Order: sequence, then C-alpha cells, then structure tokens
Amino acid sequence: MVVRTVNSVSLFRSTSPPSPLPLAAFHTYRQIRAFQYLQLSRLSICKPMVFGYYNLKSGGSRSYSVQSFVDSVMEEFEALRRRRTVRASNKSVLTSNKELVEDKLRKQVLQKGLLLEFKKDSERILLAVAQKPDGRKNWIVSDQNGVTTSIKPQQITYIVPGIDNFDTTNILDFNQRAQNSLDPTLLEFAWTELLEMNKSVTVEELAEMIFGSAEPVESYCAHLLLSRDEIYFTVLDSKGSCSVYGPRPTVQVEELRRRMLAKEAADKEFHEFVELLKSAKAMPPRGKPSKCSWKVEEKIWHRIESLEAFAIDACKDEQTNIAGAILKGMGLPKTPTSAVNLLIDIGYFPVHVNLDLLKFSIRTNYPDKILSAAERLLLESPDTDKDDRIDLTHLKVYAIDVDEADELDDALSATKLHDGRIKVWIHVADPSSFVQPGSMIDREAMQRGTSVFLPTATYPMFPEKLAMEGMSLRQGTNCRAVTVSVVLHSDGSIAEYAVNNSTIRPTYMLTYESASELLHLNLEEELELRTLSEAASLRLQWRRGQGAIDTGSLETRIKVENPDDPEPSIRLYVEDQRDPAMRLVSEMMILCGEALATYGSANKIPLPYRGQPQSNIDTSAFDHLPEGPVRNSAIVKIMRAAEMDYRKAIRHGILGIPGYVQFTSPIRRYMDLLAHYQVKAFLRGDALPFTAGQLEGMAASVNMNARIAKKLFSSSLRYWILEYLRTQPKQRKYRALILKFIKDRNASLLLLEVGFQASAWVSIGSHVGDEVEVRVEEAHPRDDILTLKEVVQVT
Repeated sequence: MVVRTVNSVSLFRSTSPPSPLPLAAFHTYRQIRAFQYLQLSRLSICKPMVFGYYNLKSGGSRSYSVQSFVDSVMEEFEALRRRRTVRASNKSVLTSNKELVEDKLRKQVLQKGLLLEFKKDSERILLAVAQKPDGRKNWIVSDQNGVTTSIKPQQITYIVPGIDNFDTTNILDFNQRAQNSLDPTLLEFAWTELLEMNKSVTVEELAEMIFGSAEPVESYCAHLLLSRDEIYFTVLDSKGSCSVYGPRPTVQVEELRRRMLAKEAADKEFHEFVELLKSAKAMPPRGKPSKCSWKVEEKIWHRIESLEAFAIDACKDEQTNIAGAILKGMGLPKTPTSAVNLLIDIGYFPVHVNLDLLKFSIRTNYPDKILSAAERLLLESPDTDKDDRIDLTHLKVYAIDVDEADELDDALSATKLHDGRIKVWIHVADPSSFVQPGSMIDREAMQRGTSVFLPTATYPMFPEKLAMEGMSLRQGTNCRAVTVSVVLHSDGSIAEYAVNNSTIRPTYMLTYESASELLHLNLEEELELRTLSEAASLRLQWRRGQGAIDTGSLETRIKVENPDDPEPSIRLYVEDQRDPAMRLVSEMMILCGEALATYGSANKIPLPYRGQPQSNIDTSAFDHLPEGPVRNSAIVKIMRAAEMDYRKAIRHGILGIPGYVQFTSPIRRYMDLLAHYQVKAFLRGDALPFTAGQLEGMAASVNMNARIAKKLFSSSLRYWILEYLRTQPKQRKYRALILKFIKDRNASLLLLEVGFQASAWVSIGSHVGDEVEVRVEEAHPRDDILTLKEVVQVT
C-alpha cells in the first residue's frame, strides 16, 4: 500500500475494493469523479486512483475531514493542470509517427453476437447486435428498439470490444450504464495528460486511462465521450469503425472553448426568445405586445424581421436559417404559412395581414423630406398658367365618382348649341401646375407609378394633403384644370375639339348611385346632366358602329373598416357597368382620350398612345350566347393585349376609336401625368420635356409598377370577398349565372349578389346562361379556397 500525506490527511492506494466517498462530498464537488480513475504520475499514483475514507482499526475509529481532503486534492490538481497547460502550450503540435498510429488501428471483423453502434439516419445513432450477413458486405442487426434492419459497413460507428453473443434484451441496460458514467470533464483531464506526453490514444486506451478499465461499458463510454467531443481531441486516422485520437493544441482548445461559451450564451438567448414567443402566443388577442414593441431590442427585432422575410418569401443572407431555427424551436413546420400564422399568433401581424402588400414592397408612407416639399408647394406654388386660363366657372360642373373617392381628377359639363349639337367639357385636374418634371415630388410619384386602391386603405401617388387640398377638384372652390371641349356631330362623332388651361368651380360631387337617381328623376333643373347622358348614348352608338366591343359586366367594390380587428366590418357593393351614370362617365372618359390622341397626332406631340388590335374577332360567333355577362366573358377571353406607341395615335379596336390617350387621372396615374407634362408644355409654347424615346423608357418602369398595383388590388379584393362569404350565414343562398362549363358538369359561375366568379358542379340539364342557386360550403381567404354547392330544388 502506498501512502502520501496531503495537508495531514492520508491517501491510500490499495488493491482491495475501496470504501465509497461520502455522497455529500460528491454533491458539493461534482468534478471529483474524475479523480476516481485518472492516472496521474506526478501524484505518484500509478494505478487507477481512488479516493475514499478508511476506518483504521487500532483499538478504535479514527476521524478526519472529508471536506479538507477534497479541497486539498482539488487545489493540487488545479496547480498541476495549470503547470502542464503552460508547458504543453509551448510544445509543437502532436507529431505522431504514422507507423505508430497504424499499429493502433486494427481491422475489426464483424461477426454474429457483437454489439455495435450504427447511424440509423442523419439524426439517430443506435446500439444493435449483429445477427447475420446480408449479402457480401451488409449485415442484419437487431437494434435497441427491437427493430431488425440491414446496414452497410459505412453505417457502423463503433464495435464494442470484449463482447460475444450479446443478448439484445440487455442493450437498453448496457446503454443506460454507459450514459450514467458520462462526464465530459474527464476528457479535459485526459487531454492535459496526453498533451504533456505528446501521445495519441484509441478508445480502449482512453477507457483504461480515465476509468482504469477497458471493459465493454467503459470502452463504450469512452467512445461516446470522444464522438461527442468538439474541443479536446481530433481524429488522427481511422480504419473502419476504429479510430486513433490525438489531443488538440492548447491554443486551438482555448479558441474552441471560447466558441463553445459563445454558443451556449447564444443558445440561452435563443431559448429565452422562443419562450417570449410562446408567452405572447398564449396571451389573449387584446393583450398581446404591440408591433412596435418587437422592434425595441435589436436582437429580438433581427429575429422577427427574419421571420417576416421568410413569411413573404423575401429572405436575405442568413434570414432563412434564422427563421427555420425559430420555427423548429416552436415545434412548427419550416414553411412560410407557419411563419405567417406564428406572427399572427404573437400579435405582430394582424389576422388579416395583406402579405402581397409586404411582398411587393408597396410604399405606404412618405419620407419627411417629401412631405415638407409638398407643404411648401401648397404654400408657395404660383400658377404659371394663370394668364392663359379660360374662365369656365359659369358652367355647371358635375364630378361623379365612387362614394369613398379621395382624389377627384375629373368633372363634366354639357350644353346644347343653337344648331342642336351637343358640346361637352371634360375638366381634368391640373397637378402639373404644382409639380414640375424632374422635381423631388415628381420623382417620388414616378417611382410609385400609380395610386394603390385597396379595400382597406388607399396609398396615393402624391402626398395626401397636396393631392386633396391642392390638386383635387373640390366642390364650390375655384380649381385649376385642363379642359378638353368637344362638339359632337349628330351621329356622335367628333366635330370640333379644343384643349385649354381653365379655371372651374365644381357644382356637384355625386356618387354613381345619386347621379343615376337624378337621371331617373329627369329633373328640369338638371338639364345639363340629361344632356351629358344624351351625349353618352350618341357616343356609344357611334363607337358600336365603328366596331367597338361592349365588355361591361358586374364590378365588385369592398370597403373594410377596422381591418386590423379579427372581425372587421365589411361592406360589399356590386356595380353594373351598364348603369346609366357609370356608362355616362365611361363614355366621356373615352371621348376625352380620343380627342387628346387626335390633338397630339395633329400637333406631332409624343404621348403615350394606347391601342388594341381587334383583328380576327368576329362577335357574331358569340351571338348564340345570352347577351350580358355570359357573352362578354367569352369575348374577353380572346382579346389581345393592348399596344403602346409614343409617336402617333394607333387604332383602339375594342373601343372603336382611331386613337386613345389616358389623360383623365393625372393625380392617380403617372402615365396620365406624363401626358399632361407634354400637352401643357405645348400649350405654353415651351420645348417638350420628353422625346418619344424617353417616354417609352419611362413607361417601362411605370407600367411595371402599375401592373403590380393592379395585381395587388385583385388579390386583396379576392381575399376580402372570400372573407365576406366566410362570415355570412351558412344557410344563405346566392344566385349564380352559368358562364361556361369547364369539364363535365363543373361550371364557371358568376355570383350575381357578389360580382365574383367561382366554380361548382351543377345539375344535369343545366345550360350556359341558366341561373342556379348555390351555398358556400367553405371559404378560407388565407388559403384562397372557396367551395360552392348547388342548392337543388326538390319538387
């Protein structure tokens, strides 16, 4: 027996089984377990070292302090470790002899009854017992779950030595015993010793070193420690499932430790973030954190921002990985839908968030510098065309639009001349008297391209105050305008036209509904409105004679109040484009476009001339279809796309006119504003601001933004129609018009009370043009799902 005294306490090494260390000492000093086995030559202990208390029987028991014993050993070992670490750091990296390493590697032959570890898949590593060969290389094994499978040699990660004919029923117990002995701190002590000695080890050698035994459980435990280690050891060489490990240099270990600590801190922070999400998710709807509160702390905002980017398919750099980790931490699938639902659940997104608005990066606010510039324009903007404006304030002026319109671009006047012909005035707002080409506000408007109209909000092309208080036509107020006056022949064709800067005073601001009601009442005092209606009828008749194709149908409008509420108020309107007031306004806008195209061509003004080929459209082929929505929807399907020319007018076959320029919405559409810039410069006698080529180049980006806005409007409208249908009583019935059959009895329908097209199976014997009744089976706006079922009348 070897005896060494440390601080007056004796250490005994004996070949007899030691008495166990008191549990209190293990509880207080967890790391002391390492000393139970570690071979430390500098402490003069050459076998596995054992600490315990020893009862000396010399006429009685001898008492001593375990606390003092543990403290003494810990202090000496820490001093030893520091000395060896310093010395080891000054040595060169492990220079193992290749032949020595190869000597340590031995080819393990797999045979029946051996216990092995194998990689089941990318995430699971299991213990199994070899049963029999499966072909030339594969083996049939029975794993710890009782599952028999065939594995390839490269799946084997370790063969436990010293075991023959292992019973599969003992795998779980064996594994548990190994798991109970795992202590990563053992590796640090072994690393210090091996680095000092500049030696490499196999799994079994490490087991002998730290556990004092290379028995199966100890060897497997050593394998687990090495396979999970990312700091102290590296694989020098491998042959099959047998590997030789060498200690990493001190500098590398310190760096890996630093990284590990950083990772642990990051993991802790991430866990706290996940718990924050879970907490917010569990809160009641009105108690959830506000959207702005998620932006206060930068690290939290960075993760929320990544989750939002993933939700709208707009991830950059590492955002996909961050979002994926968050969803995994929340136990959710890694899909954009999961991200959307999570952001809704924590209160960051409203229930009815418009994802397309985010995906398309629509500008919903104006920078402060633009708002300041708009304010200055309202206060300072002089009217450079004041002296050239004709005074039309004596005319009765009708501005007709939807009831929620914020920007009023156009208004109408009419009278009958002494010779019986009708003269109409189309007054258009004059924003170009406020904004000059190339100015800050003009560039902002060009980038937007158009005002964006949604059921939930309007995002104007110009700052709202400038558009509403300066540019827009307002009732009872003298307003700047560009007026296109037209005298019609008795057949509805243009006899005379003129374009002038003007001043007008709008008399009435009417909705389409109120204008139609006034027309229906046929009041004597509203003679001018009746004259406008008469002009519209003449124009429609003339255009049809020129080959115009009428495609008017039902149009749905939705207004959503409090869209951020889970159950907002939804108002739905269905407008018939054949309505007298809508027909009146439409015809006057077409008349204005034709007059401007004629004016521009006659004066060689580059403008955005719009046309649409009509070749090969024989409308008589659709005469067998019921007139109205059924026939119109069939004709629209074969129409060709519009064409543009910037030098001369081109025929617009669908409208039945020789040329067309969109001119009547310069506050809402930038292409209309470009036409105003050109025409206004010509009226002043100034050089035109843009050539045809420049207009064409600008139109490319402007039209792209306009198409995005149109797509956004369509998707948003469809979402809210589906939400409207979802919230209606389940037993409500809807009238539906059969437009066509898609396949078999699956028909395309027009819901007349909603103005919305959908599909459903209809009864045998139904025909195109028939009206049926349907009921909504299910409606899911977020998933764009609508299922209808025909209500069959039982006779």
